[in-house]
Amino acid sequence: MDAPKATRRRAKALRRDMSLPEVLLWVQIRNRLQGQLKFRRQHPVGHYILDFYCAEANFALEVDGQVHDTGTHPQRDHY
Repeated sequence: MDAPKATRRRAKALRRDMSLPEVLLWVQIRNRLQGQLKFRRQHPVGHYILDFYCAEANFALEVDGQVHDTGTHPQRDHY
């Protein structure tokens, strides 16, 4: 699924400003260090941005769930 330009720009910015938990996980999974699956970080899908996404396994991983429990995030994140 293609993403709007604004979402792609936001994903690029989020790659530069990852949270500490995201950085720690990325160090472990980048370049297939922990196995054969390749992950992308801050991957845009439609209007959403996935923290980590593996296309081979069709698997998304959301790291910082707390931020999604506050404000308008629960309504926006409902898919």
